[in-house]
Amino acid sequence: MREPYSAPVLKELDTRLLHAMRTRGHSPAAERVARGLAMLGEYGAVWLAIGVALALIDPDRRDQWLVAAALAPVSIGLNFAVKLLVRRQRPVLEGLPPLGGAPSSLSFPSAHSTASFACATAMARIAPEAACLFALAAAIAVTRPYLGMHYPSDVLGGIVLGTSLGLLVPLP
Repeated sequence: MREPYSAPVLKELDTRLLHAMRTRGHSPAAERVARGLAMLGEYGAVWLAIGVALALIDPDRRDQWLVAAALAPVSIGLNFAVKLLVRRQRPVLEGLPPLGGAPSSLSFPSAHSTASFACATAMARIAPEAACLFALAAAIAVTRPYLGMHYPSDVLGGIVLGTSLGLLVPLP
């Protein structure tokens, strides 16, 4: 298993942060909200829906919104390619099983974070008022370690990858 970093102190910090997120602030209601947000972020579906909806209500920038929406599945594919290169396994915390399932055992980077920040970044480039979508992107991203699906560094890696994609994608 290759790690995205080699310093033991960073691995220890990552594990401590994950443990804190898995043991603090949990209630049935909070976990339901986190699971709901995570479901919205599955395969970038919410971002595809937002982009298509904005394309329908803003015909002058329809092509740009559709490109931003298409970035959701594209970023998921690119994310998986990075996962295959890194091959980091999902976290395992003794006595704290993950509160969700995943299509792969690979963890770095978080696909939810990648797609969310790619689309939020591209959409904010199209219309500055769409920057409010970063709140949704952050909420989806934070669910990943909260639910025990990813280390915090997986989320950070996804944020960096997604933001980069959102800045680089050409918008017509």
